[in-house]
Amino acid sequence: MKNDCPLHYARGKVKMLSVEYRSGLKPEEITKRLKEYFRRDLGLELTDEKPGCLTFEGGGGFVTASLREEKKKTKVEIVTRQWDQKVREFVSRL
Repeated sequence: MKNDCPLHYARGKVKMLSVEYRSGLKPEEITKRLKEYFRRDLGLELTDEKPGCLTFEGGGGFVTASLREEKKKTKVEIVTRQWDQKVREFVSRL
């Protein structure tokens, strides 16, 4: 299955942070939290949204999150450039 999420194209091309986390929350709840935190709270622009994939841009960097259900959990993969600390803070709250 082809995955069109930009996260999979960015890896290895530029210096960035990549985080993988498994959560007991549903993908819909994590998507809601991603939008609240990165768009509403931090002011990043939501530049792309596909099922299971969101990309935010601003401040000279980006945050791309990929979500999928896996063994009764949600696997969250986040890749960022310039937003490392904020991504770590977000993941710590899941």
